Amino acid sequence: MPLMPKRSKFRKMQKGRNRGKATRGITVSDGEFGLQTIEAGLITGNQIEAARVAINRYMKRDGHVWIKIFPDKPVTRKPAGTRMGKGKGNTEFWVAPVKPGRIMFEIAGVPEATAREALRLGANKLPVKTKFVVRDKEAIEEGENNEN
Repeated sequence: MPLMPKRSKFRKMQKGRNRGKATRGITVSDGEFGLQTIEAGLITGNQIEAARVAINRYMKRDGHVWIKIFPDKPVTRKPAGTRMGKGKGNTEFWVAPVKPGRIMFEIAGVPEATAREALRLGANKLPVKTKFVVRDKEAIEEGENNEN
């Protein structure tokens, strides 16, 4: 079953525009390594799930994976061969709009080589260009200081 919200306030949403760079979710916060998008796009719940499965399969249940995006925007389609008019179509699937710089997946508890290959396999399932990022040492040290 693909990712989708349990419930939403409105059934349908306007398309909108997905321009500019991400301002939130641009640092690796939970894990040690991350998969960062370098272009804007819409990622479906099925694509997120396929990437998650690919990452977990390669890691063989070692380490921990965080999914930092969630598909909460409905996309509607009208049936093929339908004439114009008669309202907006029904919701077909849900997407997560991402902007350049957004961290989509994070990994911890595995060596860098394993994380790099796992995220590469996951990135192959996604429709946007991505890059592998490592959490900076200052953020790790600040996190350790805050825990004490």
